[in-house]
Amino acid sequence: MAQRIAIIDFETTGMSPAHGARAAEVGIVLIEGGRIVDRYQSLMNTGQRMPWSITQLTGITNAMLQDAPAADTVMREAAAFVGDAPMVAHNASFDSKFWADELQRLGIPPQQPFACTVLLSRRLYPEAPSHSLGRIVRHLQLPPADKAHRALADAEMTAHLLLRMQADLQQRWHIPDAHHALLQQLQVCQKKHLALLLQRLSQAQTQPQLPGL
Repeated sequence: MAQRIAIIDFETTGMSPAHGARAAEVGIVLIEGGRIVDRYQSLMNTGQRMPWSITQLTGITNAMLQDAPAADTVMREAAAFVGDAPMVAHNASFDSKFWADELQRLGIPPQQPFACTVLLSRRLYPEAPSHSLGRIVRHLQLPPADKAHRALADAEMTAHLLLRMQADLQQRWHIPDAHHALLQQLQVCQKKHLALLLQRLSQAQTQPQLPGL
């Protein structure tokens, strides 16, 4: 049975919850069986103002946030939408912090493991001129976003990137099942050991085990 994975992206009022920043918009894309199967998106009102510099980047205004659903409502919906699916983000160290912070404010323990397409891109596509989301998407000729720096658009680009990675792992490196735990293993592998790890993962999935071994 194909594994369902949730790809998430936040637009936020700053760089880190540790410095008081909050989420302003969340976009989530579910993939399963090599395709996108569902989407969730919402602005969210935390009562915090959006800095002008971020409005210029994202187009999200304070007026839009004032009319948005309350953050606790949005995050409960987002948590239900994700369920127990493992998660992926482009620069997961950023998005995972906001995911954890917003859920913890509701008393919901964040349990989902994260994989990072930035780390994976650096290992699987070392020839790319950049591993920023927009540039790696252009490098691989994947579908571009309609609105860059909006949560759902960026989550969809990340989903297409992850699907391409899974397809390349299957076709180029002969790893039929690029499941989430395998992605986590790849993203922390030292580059000098990557070829050997890919070979071992391929052998583990494609070579039949002898009885009794």
